[in-house]
Amino acid sequence: MFSNKSNVNIVFVSALISLAVNATDTSITNVHVLTIEQAIKTAQTIDPWLAGNMHQQQALESMAQASGSLPDPSVSMTLANLPMDGFDFSQEAMTQVKIGLTQVFPRGDSLALKSKRFKRQSEAFPFQRLDRKAKIALTVGSLWLDGYRVQKSISLIEQNRALFEQLADVAEASYSSALGKTRQQDIVRAQLELSRLDERLDILRQQKHQFEGLLSKWLVDFDGQYQSSKYFEETYDVILNGIDFGERLPQIELQIPSNEPHKLPDLNRLTSSRLINIFNAHPGVIAIDKKVSASKTGISMAQQQYHPQWGVNASYGYRDDAPSGIERSDFFSIGVTFDLPLFTDNKQDKEVDAAISKTEAVKTEKLILLKQHLSAYTTAIGRLGGIKRRQALYKSKLLPQIHDHAEATLSAYTHDDGDFSDVVRSRIALLNTVIDELNLNVEQQQLHLELNYLFIGNSYSISSDFVPKEASLMTTLNKNDGGRVTELNVTNRGQFWSVKGDN
Repeated sequence: MFSNKSNVNIVFVSALISLAVNATDTSITNVHVLTIEQAIKTAQTIDPWLAGNMHQQQALESMAQASGSLPDPSVSMTLANLPMDGFDFSQEAMTQVKIGLTQVFPRGDSLALKSKRFKRQSEAFPFQRLDRKAKIALTVGSLWLDGYRVQKSISLIEQNRALFEQLADVAEASYSSALGKTRQQDIVRAQLELSRLDERLDILRQQKHQFEGLLSKWLVDFDGQYQSSKYFEETYDVILNGIDFGERLPQIELQIPSNEPHKLPDLNRLTSSRLINIFNAHPGVIAIDKKVSASKTGISMAQQQYHPQWGVNASYGYRDDAPSGIERSDFFSIGVTFDLPLFTDNKQDKEVDAAISKTEAVKTEKLILLKQHLSAYTTAIGRLGGIKRRQALYKSKLLPQIHDHAEATLSAYTHDDGDFSDVVRSRIALLNTVIDELNLNVEQQQLHLELNYLFIGNSYSISSDFVPKEASLMTTLNKNDGGRVTELNVTNRGQFWSVKGDN
């Protein structure tokens, strides 16, 4: 009897050693691993939305310059007062060839205001691109972390599947030898758990394919315009149907806004007014501020409709000499035209009201976005606090306790003092607990991404001569760019997806 117990124990220990060796082998760094930094940089580099947004900004900047110019003058050529009885140009004194020039001057300051509105509209686009890059980092980073979570879960289950195969072999050997307390139902239970593990593996592999598909639209350059760049020559050539996310979970730094660089505030103690000030510096909010500013310029443009529109015209009329030889003098005419906006109740007043309503509507967009950020922050902070408490519980109690329980049930079984079903249940519980802790760790990094997206407004700089008041934090100036915003650059502190190190 003692010999059988020893054999069972030796076989099980051998299985654990084999699993440890396999785990060591799989932890070797793969040169084809797609890191989270590579995924985010690739997605940001080849995103066609950013290129389209840049073209839209350039179009508005060109329109700003064009709209500030006076309308082209008009030229008229007229053959006037030609007699119908003979069509003789010199017959009548009033017959003349008339050439005229007319120039219209738009109402009030409408030209300058129109140009100003286009400029204000174009100033929003750099902030839109910064917000887009931040959203890409959040989306792609979260997808990468989901892919890593599923891949790591597959690896853990595959390792434990080998353990359950060893358990099934041990139970079958013990049952065949008619020694110990192993029963036929123990063998069936072991095979059942193997089948359940196979089902879990199939589900997880389907999820991995799903996340790889979601990543594909961010990692594939369909038109190929960026593939010749130096960046793509140095980065990973993505294989979308089998991405390797690596073995280690990256630790994403939490970018916490603080007035004191060496003293980080407690995220749970940030007041609503402090949060609103932080979110007001968010590029998405500033882009709406620029939209509001452009809309306010539209109000001023509508008010210019109360001013008259002026026009100046000049003409020269050539007359032929009389049939008797008397020389006729040519004519020169000059005049001014203007309209009288007298009936303003149903036109100008309504246009101003419409412009004001549009501005107020845009302001509500900012309020809605601020509320969304505040709600996202509150939700993320609550979840993050719960995750940290659960992580502490897992490390201090759950994992040690469930590991001790698994070892105790195994020891009892090998000494004919326990049931095989208890061994199986304890190992399944240990596997589930390890996967649960993995899910907590991944969710924590995803929440760091979400919070860093909300705090990105406190971590960017502007490489241009134009520095908006809303973006006064951490700005750098370049006074050789003609006074326009060309691009927003994220500083090292603003790389909210940056990885601190491996876990």
